[in-house]
Amino acid sequence: MQAYLKCDLQSVPLNYAITGADTLMRKFTPAKLPPAGHFHYHQGVFLTGVERVYQLTGNTKYFDYIKAWADLLIDENGVCASSDPALLDDIQPGNILFNLYREMGDKRYKTLLDTLFRRVEMWPTNAKGGVWHMHFKKNQMWLDTMYMMGVFTTKYAVEFNEPYMIERVYTQAELMYKNMLNPDMGLLYHMWDDSKAHQAVDRETGLIKVHWGRAMSWFVVALAEIIEMLPVKSKIRQRFVDIEVPLVNAVMKYQDTETGLWYQVIDKPKDKHNWTESSCSALFTYALAKCLRLGIIPNTYQSAVIRGYEGVINYKIELREGDLIMKDICIGTGVGNEDYYFDRPTSENDLHGMGAFLMMCTEKENIKI
Repeated sequence: MQAYLKCDLQSVPLNYAITGADTLMRKFTPAKLPPAGHFHYHQGVFLTGVERVYQLTGNTKYFDYIKAWADLLIDENGVCASSDPALLDDIQPGNILFNLYREMGDKRYKTLLDTLFRRVEMWPTNAKGGVWHMHFKKNQMWLDTMYMMGVFTTKYAVEFNEPYMIERVYTQAELMYKNMLNPDMGLLYHMWDDSKAHQAVDRETGLIKVHWGRAMSWFVVALAEIIEMLPVKSKIRQRFVDIEVPLVNAVMKYQDTETGLWYQVIDKPKDKHNWTESSCSALFTYALAKCLRLGIIPNTYQSAVIRGYEGVINYKIELREGDLIMKDICIGTGVGNEDYYFDRPTSENDLHGMGAFLMMCTEKENIKI
């Protein structure tokens, strides 16, 4: 695989993050950020990265962009009509409301935070207590859920003293770990249908037996975020750590030795249909870096973080007329057989990828390695 020419940004992670955020902010006004007019995780992932750029730079243009987007979608009563109550994906953008509420004190943001939290409280579950990924995907647990719902719910529970919901988030992590784990590889499968009704699942286990890169990366990122929010000596934090560390160890084994990247289908690097995917590579690098900074993995992981970061920069990033372009980003993806994942289209500067890139670069900036 041929590397691109390095971007001329002095290889400073924050410079890359600034350039990536600025590129999409120039391209899209807050009103046009896709999918325009909808309160959805596509924007939420990107804006989560923008928020981290704001926190590191203090440049209010990033805060103003986030606020402008939120204010377009939230009315004077704190209602967001474009947030679909049947989609856990529409919980994730709630993460940007916490800082808006802290800095502005605007009760509209708290009202919507409360609405989203109560929505999670009432979410339907399978027979074992696992939340469905969508109301119309009955009994299906997706790895994606831990990021879309788990991070927001834990943040709300910590911020507004609802500790019982941290236990519920842990229950989801534990159910996924116990029921979606491939014990031979240490990786998690993408989806588990406890009812075995979905046409593509294994009839004995109810599993979609594919290790999809971005789903697995969502999961380890979510646990890293949750661990960071919890008191260091708390028992429940340690329970999350006990799931996260074995998964991080497993992920490490599948980092490509040549590029430092990860594949779309993690465990099939030699399949001619497979390819190194940029969003999961950025997210895995981010999760490793955060776990390293939190002290739950040893310093021997530094080389994996450096190789992952440099792999994304060298193989997936270009500068074009001042814009930062991220390539080979898998578009939004459901569940299916292995060929379904291999055949997914890719795009440039898709918000999945740029948000992941901003998160990776800002965390790399934080750990200074």
